[in-house]
Amino acid sequence: MAGPGGYDVLEVNGRRLRWRIDGAAGAPVLVFVNGLTQYAELWTVHRDALVAHGFRVVTFDMFGQGESDKPALFIEQEDQVAALQAIVVATGAERVFVAGISFGGLIALRHAIKHGDRLAGLALLSSFASLSPQLRLLGGTLLQGLALGGIAYLQDMLLPMNLSDAWLGPRLDQLGEVKRAGFVANDLFALQNLMESFLHFRPLTPELPRIACPTLVLNGEFDFLTPRSLHDELRRGIPDAELVIVPHAYHAFTLEQPALVAGLLAGFMRDVLSGAWRGKGRGEGRVAVAPDAPSQDPEPFPRGFDHMRAIPVRVPRAKRP
Repeated sequence: MAGPGGYDVLEVNGRRLRWRIDGAAGAPVLVFVNGLTQYAELWTVHRDALVAHGFRVVTFDMFGQGESDKPALFIEQEDQVAALQAIVVATGAERVFVAGISFGGLIALRHAIKHGDRLAGLALLSSFASLSPQLRLLGGTLLQGLALGGIAYLQDMLLPMNLSDAWLGPRLDQLGEVKRAGFVANDLFALQNLMESFLHFRPLTPELPRIACPTLVLNGEFDFLTPRSLHDELRRGIPDAELVIVPHAYHAFTLEQPALVAGLLAGFMRDVLSGAWRGKGRGEGRVAVAPDAPSQDPEPFPRGFDHMRAIPVRVPRAKRP
């Protein structure tokens, strides 16, 4: 029986994991994997949209998050991979799609390398396979900020780094509520433990060729925390990957543009399941630009332009200098 809010509890290696599954039995399954400071409810809009599209959707709190167990010490990334695999098995589906953002993308990536036979497709959002010097230094700064200033200070650093002026501006007076929700869902020592799991991080880049399933890589145009170079490494390393650049987006674009993200994921899964992924020329290292409308397909990146620089936007004649 489902518990409060429709969530169940799954025991994994002696720890409690909170999770839920929504959608019609027998429908294709997508599992969402949270970012570092997230909790399952932040996928509600995406979940409801994808269920309406005919998919079955799993949301859960990783160890150290939300209402799952929060051991103060020794949460390794492999513990999160084991938790994700337990969720995948618990769905009862032969093959599933997995989508993870940021830290969750890293866990999804590790899972795909270790348990790729269970995956129909993989979506990596604002993610990475290696720590660039900038990301390593930023991670150290965020960890130090958490240790010295607590969760509230970490939130103060992450909000302007991960979200656009367009999203933040109208909500400046409401950020206290946003921060309180994150504060309640997170534990200081568990968060510190999750961040310290990067101290001995080794690049996964050499193992990317082992991922055999179609892979959608989504990167915000203005993502400062995990910039284009880290996503392009995923595109080049995974044999059947496609990089889609999301215009006007920052690191936490799932929060800013949930309808677009749900549409991109639904289109990806439909194309894979129908065989149109290859028929449309998708994957195999393609670079594309996300559409403005959730119902449209990504457009191939224009030839003759460097996708590592910026999205080429034609200036209307009336606005040209």
